[in-house]
Amino acid sequence: MAELSQYRRRSVSTRTIVATETTNIEYGEDRDTGELVSDSAGYGEPPPPADRGKDAYLFLTACFILEALVWGLPFTYGVFQDYYSTHEPFKGSSNIATVGTCALGVLYLDLPLIFAILQANQNYLRVACSFGVVLMAVSLVISSFATNVATLIGAQGILYGLGGSISYSTCLLLIDEWYVQRKGFAFGIMLAGTGCGGTIIPVITQQLLNRFGYQTTLRAFAVAIVILAGPFVYCMRPRLPPTSRSLKNRINIKFMTTSTFMLLQLCNTIQGLGFFLPSIYLPSYAASIGASPSVGSLSVLLYNIASTIGCVLMGAIIDKYDVTTCSFLSTVGSTIGVFVIWGFSTSLTPLFIFAVEYGIFAGSWVATWPGIVRAVTQKTNSADPSTVLAWIATGRGLGNVISGPLSEALLQGSPWKGQAQYGYGSGYGTVIVFTGITALLSGASFVGRRVGWI
Repeated sequence: MAELSQYRRRSVSTRTIVATETTNIEYGEDRDTGELVSDSAGYGEPPPPADRGKDAYLFLTACFILEALVWGLPFTYGVFQDYYSTHEPFKGSSNIATVGTCALGVLYLDLPLIFAILQANQNYLRVACSFGVVLMAVSLVISSFATNVATLIGAQGILYGLGGSISYSTCLLLIDEWYVQRKGFAFGIMLAGTGCGGTIIPVITQQLLNRFGYQTTLRAFAVAIVILAGPFVYCMRPRLPPTSRSLKNRINIKFMTTSTFMLLQLCNTIQGLGFFLPSIYLPSYAASIGASPSVGSLSVLLYNIASTIGCVLMGAIIDKYDVTTCSFLSTVGSTIGVFVIWGFSTSLTPLFIFAVEYGIFAGSWVATWPGIVRAVTQKTNSADPSTVLAWIATGRGLGNVISGPLSEALLQGSPWKGQAQYGYGSGYGTVIVFTGITALLSGASFVGRRVGWI
């Protein structure tokens, strides 16, 4: 190495790549030890290129499929909730909405610990991904035998969320290696899988529930998850050789004390408090204005299609603009959609318009996460991007877990029904107002940047 006079450096995940002018070999520098290690050690040849090429595109395709499978079912839980609420043995039970919020909450909340464990055992990423897929399938099989809501919460909620977070973590950990210059765009494409899954799954779910009931439906989804996800587990491999960082070194949360992280995380958590409620209650709201269950589920389908578009668009611009500008765009669109369109809807047409508008603007919020990570790591150079991302997800999950029981409390006794006009007097008025307020407050980071907090 002494005779090498020129080189260039570029940051990739937790390594710095050194590409020499006189050789095709690339070297990875471990940030903990400073030791240069040939990237060819893990592959027998130089690693595949980032941002382009067959391997990068196959990895992104695998992320898209896993995203659709892991998140598609929880994000369309509103269809299950409507069925559970009107059919035995769950009819008349309380806390049915908690099943969906628990699944989503666990998917987010346990990510910091799972990230740390997987990063310290990077040779087992494929094994972990496979285990997570199997655990999701097992949770649905157990749910199919449930006769009370408590079992559904434990299986379709908590256990499904755990399996999903394990398999999904591999995507989040490795996307930082495979995509460097186009990270935001790749993140947006991956997240679009949720909308794609949420577009297809509600239709299938509604048909299966109507024809076969919840038991057969859940078992069918368990089989489908294994068959569809299995082939793509192979693509969950690192682009670069594993680093030697310990579990203790992975859990570094000093960045959490910075004003940049605290404000962005606060906005992210507040947005999560209200974000999930429309997708949960749109089918039952549609039923309250005279729509059939199948028509009501169409609102969720439209929301997920729009969310797919929103994530791709946000992923494209987050690489170019400041995160506070992008999140402000999401905030304005979401707030107007909730207060004006949903709040004044008394028929299906404006409700469908709201589903599309809200999906584009609110659904794109999660695609701002690469921008949040970038803002935090620029302020704190020692912050590990994957660790920052995990805690951002945790903040959103915290909001989601709280929103489930809170929304049921808000709907208790159908407040404002007959006392207010339009959607505000439908019995869902408090949920509409709460969702709108959280959407508005989530844009506080735009102001925070102007006063120097970010």
